[in-house]
Amino acid sequence: MERIDLAEKLNRIPEPWRPRIVGRVNDTDLKLAKLDGAFDWHAHPEEDEAFLVLAGTLRIEFRDRHVLLGPGDLCVVPHGVEHRPVADSGETHVLLIEPAGTRNTGDRVTDRTVEAEWI
Repeated sequence: MERIDLAEKLNRIPEPWRPRIVGRVNDTDLKLAKLDGAFDWHAHPEEDEAFLVLAGTLRIEFRDRHVLLGPGDLCVVPHGVEHRPVADSGETHVLLIEPAGTRNTGDRVTDRTVEAEWI
C-alpha cells in the first residue's frame, strides 16, 4: 500500500507502445503507456480494455467509426471488437485497465507484441 507517482513512472518509460504495469487490482492490471502514431489493428477475444487518457489526444478507431479522447476521457473497448489506437497529435499518455496477462496486440503477434513488465 504505497502512493504511486504516475508522472515519475511515465518518465521512466523510454519509448511508445510498451506498456508498463504500475498496479494490480484483483486480476486487473493498471498499465501506463506512452503512445505516438498509429498502433496495429487488433482485438482482444476475451478481454475488455479501458483507455484513460492522462495527457494528449487519442483516437480509437473502429471499423465503422472512431472515438476521440482527451485528458480525463475514458473509453472501454469490449472484448472481440477490432480497434486501433492512434495518437497522431504527438506523444499521448494513457492508463490502460485490463485483465492481467492481456497481450498488447490482442489476437495478433507482431513485432510490436511485448510482455508488460512492472515499473
